[in-house]
Amino acid sequence: MTDTDQGRKPRVHGLGGVFFKARDPAALSQWYARHLGIDAQDWGGALMFWNRADTGESACTVWSPFKADTEYFKPSDKPYMLNYRVDDLAGTLAALRAEGCQVLDRYEESEQGKFGYVVDPEGALIELWQPAPDDASTAPPA
Repeated sequence: MTDTDQGRKPRVHGLGGVFFKARDPAALSQWYARHLGIDAQDWGGALMFWNRADTGESACTVWSPFKADTEYFKPSDKPYMLNYRVDDLAGTLAALRAEGCQVLDRYEESEQGKFGYVVDPEGALIELWQPAPDDASTAPPA
């Protein structure tokens, strides 16, 4: 049964980001821009805007290649990391811990919001993101 089947709000409400390793992130970003129209910004990634199905609020998904030798995805040895958007990071992390999931002590907070980390059963790092309430990246540029 899913959370919605049980009448509960899902923990995750969208894909916050797709991050992956690349030998040459800048060149790869240029290829994606030229051939697929993914408009990478000066910081190396792109924002893909959408509206939440549950609230209709503006949101975005970040697409970004990382250097092949990045340590950011540790402890995972996977060449990618997925970021999922959540409304209540502390509550989600607490629930995952109570369920026996491998929740890392790693925590970050910035102007973009709050970030927590869990490792899935196959060893992939999952980044959970609670966007800042006034996060400019959740709305398309004016």
